[in-house]
Amino acid sequence: MDQGTLNQKGCVLLAGPTASGKSALAISLAREFDGVVINADSMQIYKGLRVITARPSEEEESLAPHRLYGVLEPDDFCSAARWRDMALAEIEQCHIDNKLPILVGGTGLYFEILTKGIAEIPPISEKLRSDLRELQRREGNEVIQKRLQTKDPEMAEKLNIGDSQRLLRALEVVEETGVPLGDWHKRAADGPVLTCPRAWLALTPDREWLYDRCNRRLDWMVEEGGGVEEVAAFLDLNLDPSLPSMKALGVPEISDYLKNSITKEEMLERAKRQTRRYAKRQLTWVRNKMTDAKTSSAQDLESLKADFFSFIRHFLLTGEG
Repeated sequence: MDQGTLNQKGCVLLAGPTASGKSALAISLAREFDGVVINADSMQIYKGLRVITARPSEEEESLAPHRLYGVLEPDDFCSAARWRDMALAEIEQCHIDNKLPILVGGTGLYFEILTKGIAEIPPISEKLRSDLRELQRREGNEVIQKRLQTKDPEMAEKLNIGDSQRLLRALEVVEETGVPLGDWHKRAADGPVLTCPRAWLALTPDREWLYDRCNRRLDWMVEEGGGVEEVAAFLDLNLDPSLPSMKALGVPEISDYLKNSITKEEMLERAKRQTRRYAKRQLTWVRNKMTDAKTSSAQDLESLKADFFSFIRHFLLTGEG
């Protein structure tokens, strides 16, 4: 379209649960408003799991510029603060190029730190992180939780024994800094934040429709999309099981299936259940945290475009989101 007097110095923030249609809408927005799609999903930032993380396909990525998708090695660790710094750099480059940044994802913490900041936790030494990962691998989460209980009982009580990544993060922070993770979160926000005008968009589909979409997408991933083969190749990398990339939805369940620990039917049911639970948490976050956003519960792309295109055009003309 002819942009005319449209101002590209703002930013679009598009949030919603998994399987709600965010990626397709973001591509349509980028094509309509000369934009760049920037990833705000904590799993799609890693290489190697395009199918199982529902990252846009190569064909979809060719329809509009995409940034921060598959840019980190799977054995890397991407904190929210690190993503924020990368996202701000991409947004700045968009503005230099007179392109509209469109950040899209379902990781609520990413949007919060981008717009509000967060207390900056000092870097964790690689030796401590490696030692704790090895302890977790060798002796399990029970030992990590017990050790955390002695140093940060509040966080140990709050975290589920199965939440490997968060248990490890809480323990490494308190051991590195001497300050519990919860206390860090209570400190004044620090670090750079997004300062340009922003338009918030939120997808809030009907829950039963969303659950059905999650189920059908997982069936496709396993039966037609090559998801099992993708995870098998990923596991061949022999990565530390405590790495964030190893916790991607579907990876633990498919891993158990490939080890013949569970049947294909059990794998699918467990993966679907975990995905539905995750979608529910995302939907709750969107409804609770994005109360000022322009929302839509539409269930098809054309309806979403009808709901949002005029809103974005008004935002670009006036700077009011």
